[in-house]
Amino acid sequence: MLIGNISAMNIWSFDFAWAFLALPPILYCLYRCKVIPQKRYFPHLQFFGNPGKWRNLEWLFKALAVTLMVGALATPVVVDYSDPRNRNGIDIVLSLDGSGSMNASGFSKEEPRLSRFEVVQKIASDFVMKRIEDNVGVVLFGDFAFIATPVTYEKEIVSEMIGYLSHGMAGQNTAIGEGIAMGVRALRDSKAKSKVIILLTDGEHNSGSISPKEAVAMVGKEHIRLYTIGIGQKGEFDNALLKQLAHDGHGKFFAAANEKELQSVYDEIDMLERSKIKSKQHTFEEHYYQWFGAAALGVLLILMWRRRIGS
Repeated sequence: MLIGNISAMNIWSFDFAWAFLALPPILYCLYRCKVIPQKRYFPHLQFFGNPGKWRNLEWLFKALAVTLMVGALATPVVVDYSDPRNRNGIDIVLSLDGSGSMNASGFSKEEPRLSRFEVVQKIASDFVMKRIEDNVGVVLFGDFAFIATPVTYEKEIVSEMIGYLSHGMAGQNTAIGEGIAMGVRALRDSKAKSKVIILLTDGEHNSGSISPKEAVAMVGKEHIRLYTIGIGQKGEFDNALLKQLAHDGHGKFFAAANEKELQSVYDEIDMLERSKIKSKQHTFEEHYYQWFGAAALGVLLILMWRRRIGS
């Protein structure tokens, strides 16, 4: 169970978070269950101070000790994703269509004034930030294609760079072959076991010196998996071509007519690729249950010492 971030790459979690379900009844019993005191007789009660304050403090110490012991049982763990051993081996390139048609509005029902490209920027940025363990790069294509960000582990930089892009930066036409080929070039130095290109377009291939057929052959040669996404209304993009490219690239074709459908597409791709990540037993973790246990023992020793000097 994930509970929060220590930093951008260190994540706290508990292996057995359900153990905390035992806390409420235990704390309730500590507070409400009465302890039958043992009767003692002493003639000079004036020598004893008022025990009321200590009793309240004693309950707090008991509650703290129990909480720490349950915390130790839940097994706190930190995974440092800056450690290369915790990477899952997937390098991803987002190849985005930046042609003139991406300036069309109405793709988002909630924000109809936004252009298709602005909606894609938002969803692509969110996708990048979710890929905690992966390296991600971005390619923009139009009349030609260029690498907007190299494949890198610095997701914040990639997400920020996506925000700086705009339609028309690479020309007004749609060079799908160039978009794929430039993605292959971005992954050429990758040492990852799994390499993926996710190409998104709203048009038909009508520009560039590299044909889609030549580009997908490059994908196969480099053992890259290719996903294709066509956005917009039926007939706006080349459905048959994108299907064939995804098939030949051992990936999958998706179509999205609006923002909600596009978000679902990226979510599905996210899940498809996450099925390939390292299993938990191969993740390098650092456990902290011993510190919780030591702290609980320390609190119990304080209680025993206080009881001893008070007896």
